[in-house]
Amino acid sequence: MTAEVKKSLSALMGALRPTARLKWSPVENLHITTKFIGEWPEARLGELTAALRNLPPRRPIHIAIQGLGWFPNPRAPRVFWTGMEADAGLAELARETDTALARVGVAPEKRAFSPHLTLARIGDPVPLARLLDAISALPSDQFGEFTADRFYLYLSELRPAGSVYTKLEEFSFAQS
Repeated sequence: MTAEVKKSLSALMGALRPTARLKWSPVENLHITTKFIGEWPEARLGELTAALRNLPPRRPIHIAIQGLGWFPNPRAPRVFWTGMEADAGLAELARETDTALARVGVAPEKRAFSPHLTLARIGDPVPLARLLDAISALPSDQFGEFTADRFYLYLSELRPAGSVYTKLEEFSFAQS
């Protein structure tokens, strides 16, 4: 994600943050999850990286960050997100990652791939009227675009202050 896109998302969250008491994601934590692995033994980390290194080379993927929404739905929201439009290569990367990691024992995905960036999480129900008004008043739901030419394997650690992400490996789309 480019600095320009991060700046745009930071401005968005800065404008919306005062309107609702949500657990807002730090901009530096925003990422597209193509595959959630869950618990994995450190001794078997090499199996994950080998499987990911063996994914076929691919073209860079154009991604436009746009739209806002809620998971699982607007009536009972738990996650506030921004969506994206992307080349078919993003869904293909998610599908191939899922298949490759299933071969080493990672549970396959049960849900359809839904690319998004988690802007905030909602614990206990909170009033959202001011946030919804602020969203309606936004001049645009377009937050920038970029071209991805690599992906990463991250370690996610839940801490009291929130998740901490550590980059373990980088995989270029061009490698074989």
